[in-house]
Amino acid sequence: MTPHEDQQHSEGELFTSPDCDAAREYFRAKPKGMVDKVMSVTDAVSRFVGDGDYLASGGFGGDRIATAVLHEIVRQKKQNLGLAGHTATHDFQILCAGNQTGRGQLLDRVDSAYIVGLEARGLSPHARRVMQSGTVSVCEWSNYTLALRFQAAAMGVPFLPARSLAGSDTFRHSAAKRIECPFTGESLIAIPALWPDVAVIHVHESDRYGNCRIRGTSVSDWHVARAAKKLIISCERLIENEEVRRDPTSTTIPFYCVDAVCEVPSGSYPGNMPYEYFSDEDHLREWLTAESDTDTHREFLNRMLFGVREFSEYLEQCGGAVRLEELRNEELMV
Repeated sequence: MTPHEDQQHSEGELFTSPDCDAAREYFRAKPKGMVDKVMSVTDAVSRFVGDGDYLASGGFGGDRIATAVLHEIVRQKKQNLGLAGHTATHDFQILCAGNQTGRGQLLDRVDSAYIVGLEARGLSPHARRVMQSGTVSVCEWSNYTLALRFQAAAMGVPFLPARSLAGSDTFRHSAAKRIECPFTGESLIAIPALWPDVAVIHVHESDRYGNCRIRGTSVSDWHVARAAKKLIISCERLIENEEVRRDPTSTTIPFYCVDAVCEVPSGSYPGNMPYEYFSDEDHLREWLTAESDTDTHREFLNRMLFGVREFSEYLEQCGGAVRLEELRNEELMV
């Protein structure tokens, strides 16, 4: 251990408890029946997202995000949520729409690995305003260590050891702790488990019970689904349980993890849904441009989010079936 490392201590706030026995008690009591869980997005958010909950958003960056569910969380004016910002790009931008005058404070604490930026598209002006306002508590992580937190929770252990973060400012602003390996005596970093109160994940297919299929990389969603105390699934399409049973190895998320199933075709728009549709770069640029001015941003949100009753109306505002077909052709390189 270098002198610099020896002096370094983490200063970040731990927003959720890594107590694995408390989590085990919760999951022991959670219903696990193979029952019909299909409902509307409105009902799912009303039933399973409460003020003060800690939220995890599935997907990664602009890929396979649960846009429709996130819209509804903002539309229902949920308050004082925590968030795992695990490469949260447009999903973070959407949730920040709930932090503005007249809308209250949707986010009040964030475990941050990657937020505010929309990757190569640039920074979200409104997300930056929210984070610079001083009203949101922040604890810093890397993408890898935030993913490890979900993995630890899915394994049912209070932490996982890592070498990552050691000696960095990210460690100093995190809630990780230094430990000594009982076998080698070397210095390691203990990454605490994270059990979200609720997670929202968009998938390609699900049956009515919540047996889900994801095509392409699942990133951290395998662990997020098993760590979350409540899980809302949105899917491109419902499939029959008989189809699931014909190919059980394609099930990424099993029914017993899931609380709600919402069929939402194009439910990740304007994000990219692998093998389904490409991201709508024009609309993402329009969103970023609107945020540059607070009045323009407010009008944009009133038209696109608060002024519609459900996600299908938002899709119509953005070009409807014609635009979605263009994006599908772009994804499939037709």
